[in-house]
Amino acid sequence: MDGQEVYEVVVGVPRTLGGEVGFQARKVLARLDTLKTEFPDVRFVEWDERFTTRLAGSRGKKKGTVRLDHLAAARMLQEYLGARENL
Repeated sequence: MDGQEVYEVVVGVPRTLGGEVGFQARKVLARLDTLKTEFPDVRFVEWDERFTTRLAGSRGKKKGTVRLDHLAAARMLQEYLGARENL
């Protein structure tokens, strides 16, 4: 590691279309609870990731799944940073 500290992590929570916590979201939140215990000095931000994959997919039809996941993660981070600027 290069000595940089992590202070904040944005975690995508895959909520249902109605905004509820479904099966996948429960799995993410359970792992997140473990991470919060293991890293008490890190701020974990839960971010609703609904539609990020679909929006990322609209940027190009021939992208592979891994590439699509990267685009979706970038989209989610972009939304989060944009929301922080508006505070």
